[in-house]
Amino acid sequence: MDRALLADYLRTRREALQPEDVGLPRGRRRRTRGLRREEVAVLAGMSIDYYTRLEQPRGPHPSEQILEALARALRLSLEEREHLFRLAGYATGRRPADTDHINPGMRRIFDGLQGAAAQIVSPLGETLLQTPLSVALIGDESVFSGAARSKHYRWFTDPAARLGYPSEERDEQSRLIVADLHNSYTRDGKESRAGALVAALLRQSPEFAELWREHPVAGPYCSMVRLVHPEVGEIDLHCQRLIDPDQSQQLVVYTATPGSPSAEKLELLSVLGAQRM
Repeated sequence: MDRALLADYLRTRREALQPEDVGLPRGRRRRTRGLRREEVAVLAGMSIDYYTRLEQPRGPHPSEQILEALARALRLSLEEREHLFRLAGYATGRRPADTDHINPGMRRIFDGLQGAAAQIVSPLGETLLQTPLSVALIGDESVFSGAARSKHYRWFTDPAARLGYPSEERDEQSRLIVADLHNSYTRDGKESRAGALVAALLRQSPEFAELWREHPVAGPYCSMVRLVHPEVGEIDLHCQRLIDPDQSQQLVVYTATPGSPSAEKLELLSVLGAQRM
């Protein structure tokens, strides 16, 4: 670990970001070039003292989890993330396809969609970020841990995961999920996280095992979807996906036809979600 170079790298990346780049207000009396140290600490979920010691440089050897949090907070690209890990003394090796690290460009687009029902999803169906309206529409998916972080896993192991879809559309949704997992498994291999998830589902779900043997192929990415909400009932939405080719993460945005009953329901959910917050 090169503490001096790590400290200098963190400082330069912090100073390269503006408050509006990370969704923070600039304020009238701002004199700091770029972000303040305390702002980076909050974004990374660590104490201000810990981050300050890393920059001085007199901090401890940061864990990989700390470095991941800093990479997200500083909006580092995959190449910049790898450089951060090398400075901290970690070998980067092959770039994982199923990392939770979010492409900075994808993150900037997401940050501009705070009024929409949008989320960033990993190749394994793990929700990495949600807007408030997305939470109001499909629930807070950040509460899950372990294998249950994956909507694909919950779909075949927890009956409650299917309540958000009409009963007549659940079979098709099952096939789409298996096809999506098949893509990840084929790309990343048996020893990947996708492989572990498939192995777990083959053991636990006869339905998944039967569909897996059929080798289903994913259909169109942009299509209509009908959801069932406990407060507003059925709602018909367009599901648009922006796919990051490097990491296979997807930015998913739900929209409704302007002037339709579903658009009114989506607007109502926006109001209800704001009231709860």
